[in-house]
Amino acid sequence: MQMCFIIIGGYVVAASPPVARIIKMLARLPRSGRGAVAYVTLISMLVSLLHWGLSLIFAGLLVRALARREELRMDYRAASAAAYLGLGAVWALGLSSSAAQLQANPASMTPALLAITGVIPFAETIFLPQSLLLAGILVVVSVSIAWLSAPTGPAARTADVLGVDTHDVQTALPPRTRPGDWLERSPLLNLLLVALGAGWLMHEISAKGLAVAIANLNTYNFLFLMLGLILNWRPRRFLDAVARAVPSATGVLIQFPLYGGIASILTSAKGADGNSLAQQLAAFFTHIATAGSFPVVMGVYSAVVGFFVPSGGGKWLIEAPYLMQSANQLHAHLGWAVQVYNAAEALPNLINPFWMLPLLGIVGLKARDLIGFSFLQFVVHLPLVLLLLWLLGLTLTYHPPVMPAIPLTH
Repeated sequence: MQMCFIIIGGYVVAASPPVARIIKMLARLPRSGRGAVAYVTLISMLVSLLHWGLSLIFAGLLVRALARREELRMDYRAASAAAYLGLGAVWALGLSSSAAQLQANPASMTPALLAITGVIPFAETIFLPQSLLLAGILVVVSVSIAWLSAPTGPAARTADVLGVDTHDVQTALPPRTRPGDWLERSPLLNLLLVALGAGWLMHEISAKGLAVAIANLNTYNFLFLMLGLILNWRPRRFLDAVARAVPSATGVLIQFPLYGGIASILTSAKGADGNSLAQQLAAFFTHIATAGSFPVVMGVYSAVVGFFVPSGGGKWLIEAPYLMQSANQLHAHLGWAVQVYNAAEALPNLINPFWMLPLLGIVGLKARDLIGFSFLQFVVHLPLVLLLLWLLGLTLTYHPPVMPAIPLTH
């Protein structure tokens, strides 16, 4: 449900009238078709570090706005693929990383995982200097590839050539037909809910501090829902945006119950030797890896599994117990192990079209139109990410798990 609300929250914010005006303003800046493709890449990746659901929708709507500028002669396929790069490259290194969110909050972890890893704050994962450097390098490389690979001149296929209608989607509210309709067209309910929500958020931040409060995925999703309420201004517009967003979350709804069952089997079912499957997998990784090579081994594993089981980070609940147990036994940096998983898990998104579905619905293309551009990014990113994970991992030292304080009972 948390992953569903990341998608829904991102959509209702990106599709709101104020953000639509920002998108139109941003669409005026590029001066060439190739520059527009690189520009979309940069915007998509930067926004994904804040919220991957918002990135996917925001960048898709930006591509449509750019396509309406006929003088750019922008290759619509390359620009649409660029809109996907936030989710395909760096999203898991940002604030909406579910693995980092879960590890920072003991209440979000299973008791078995908490016993293995303890609490790992954001300072040891997404705000780790090595993680920030990794994200910065990937942004620069991705923008450069997008610039160099964007077709220009006669080779550029615009939205008109592809037969895609990029005109604005009309979101005007229908006329009132009943006296009671005035309430859902009035901002009163939205303002009341946002005021209550803001009070609760202020209480959370004052009690826990900004870093701890925002590290809770529920609080993070709540913040974006409140933002969506105020930006859409009226209840009817907000609910219409939610209704348009829900189909994008259907794949997540199907996958996550399966993940929960798999996680239980991995950590609870024990073999004849008394060890769970998670413990046996941890022993295997410990056997084939060293503290130095662990980031590469774990990165390859995460990328391979991520291709067959696309996930917005939810697989961490399944894989974390044995991966982090192995990291402990090898004395690898636990926060970096989380980021290794995050960076490698994003790689399969470049060639697996599962997470393209919400974007494809916006830009009006098929996965085959985008996959050639994203595959080129994958060819460069795969060795680069593994190399950086290894090199940057060598600069870190192991810290034992930090267990949360247990409040005294009266």
